[in-house]
Amino acid sequence: MTIYLNGQYMPIEEAKISVLDRGFIFGDGVYEVIPVYSRKAFRLEEHLLRLQHSLDGIRLANPHSDAEWTGIINELVARNAAEDQYLYLHITRGVAKRDHAFPNPPVRPTVFMMSNPLLTPPAELLGSGIACVSAADNRWLRCDIKAIALLPNVLLRQLAIDAGCAETILIRDNKYMTEGAASNIFVVKDGKLLAPPKDNLMLPGITYDVILEIADANGIPHEVRKIAATEVFGADELLLTSSTKEVLAITRLDGKPVGDGKPGAMFARLHRLYQDFKRDVMRA
Repeated sequence: MTIYLNGQYMPIEEAKISVLDRGFIFGDGVYEVIPVYSRKAFRLEEHLLRLQHSLDGIRLANPHSDAEWTGIINELVARNAAEDQYLYLHITRGVAKRDHAFPNPPVRPTVFMMSNPLLTPPAELLGSGIACVSAADNRWLRCDIKAIALLPNVLLRQLAIDAGCAETILIRDNKYMTEGAASNIFVVKDGKLLAPPKDNLMLPGITYDVILEIADANGIPHEVRKIAATEVFGADELLLTSSTKEVLAITRLDGKPVGDGKPGAMFARLHRLYQDFKRDVMRA
């Protein structure tokens, strides 16, 4: 694996950062995940806009222009073997003495990027769906910032793993669903696709956008609004989306079947349309 670190491309085994890096000490930084299809970064402009939103949220200057990011990303993709990849981009405030306040004057940010093969969910998972658990969303109030300090998400996701499940669906204040610990969640009720709104309590997913665009283009009834917890537990179908998992049916929640306990008609249609979109648009 070839990675990028502070202006250099190198084998991952040679990469080193200081123990005083604020990302290591404070979790002071942001990240981005960018899927690559047929060696072309998907919706790079949108990912860079989301990255800028995160950097603005933590008051960290962007170390590169969009043109520079594009060049770095294209070079890293070219230096790794897979046709389909996902890029992990990680920026911290840099190396400084341990002090909660920002370094003054500012130091050079640490910029790290790596690539891994992008693997689609296996057929058996598409056929069976996945099991999830629910939990209280106890994270901070700026979940729209893609911050590297992901310990709350890690602990929430581990609840699912401990229960032999794939993901944790998060409920804020016992009232509304926000998202998954590492995904976006859609609800299907009476033939309508329901999506939670993009606000400070959820990460605005790029795949989330694609699903809503597909629904709009194909006449699938859909609505973006706050989704009550009761609607989640009474859903006909639940869907999980992310850049790496694409679209998956959630067929069990907290040990109980969702709907009839099998992937439903909305999942089947959206998965087919997503594959068409990937073939015709993502690989164009």
